[in-house]
Amino acid sequence: MHKEKHNEEIEKLKAQCEQYLNGWKRALADYENLKKQTAREKEEFAKFANTNLILGLVPVYNNLKISFGHLPEDLKDNNWVKGIEHIKKQMLEVLEFNGVEEIVPKVGEEFNPERHEAVKNSESETENNERPENKIVKVLSDGYKLNGRVFMPAKVVVA
Repeated sequence: MHKEKHNEEIEKLKAQCEQYLNGWKRALADYENLKKQTAREKEEFAKFANTNLILGLVPVYNNLKISFGHLPEDLKDNNWVKGIEHIKKQMLEVLEFNGVEEIVPKVGEEFNPERHEAVKNSESETENNERPENKIVKVLSDGYKLNGRVFMPAKVVVA
């Protein structure tokens, strides 16, 4: 009888040890999952921490880029203009390093409402009197994405 009680006690202790071990394993797994989740959240935060600064710089870069489209021919070789063009290039490199991508549509490209904003519809026709349905006929300004998300669609005229 005493041996039976002793075996019972041992079985109880084994079950209790198993229960504690399983609890410890679950706690360890939960801790590892929390570490992974925290690392992901930290990475996501870092990715978008400079968003306000980026959102402020992109229009400045875009206006600088547009101004070069209106540069008089006689100033293209001017050293001061070349210096400003170099600054524009550096600014693009900084933006790209921080996750900004340009959306540069082409005339004739299919209009995509996720990337383009149709500022105007055109009634233009091609040389053979065809209307290029849902195609870009003029690009007014490029658009931009930040880490894959469009935050400034390209402004276009669509037929």
